[in-house]
Amino acid sequence: MVPPTAHSGGMTEGTDIAALSFEDALKELEQIVARLESGDAPLQEAIDLYDLGDKLRQQCAARLDAAQARIEAIRADADGRVTGTTPFAAG
Repeated sequence: MVPPTAHSGGMTEGTDIAALSFEDALKELEQIVARLESGDAPLQEAIDLYDLGDKLRQQCAARLDAAQARIEAIRADADGRVTGTTPFAAG
């Protein structure tokens, strides 16, 4: 059983979420979701895990947004020749 002050996975109270890579943040988020879905967490731990999960979700979203901003779509003319690039437009 995870103590109420501990979080699932390798995160500790002092872990800086902003320093986590996308993959590490997603892995932690998946572990939190599994713990919450199990229904085994006492109420206060579930609340704490939910709060941490929301912060991890925000971190993952920010990392994805940053990655999308760096992606460029290649423009081609009617003959398929590359004519330039345009910024990635999500949506």
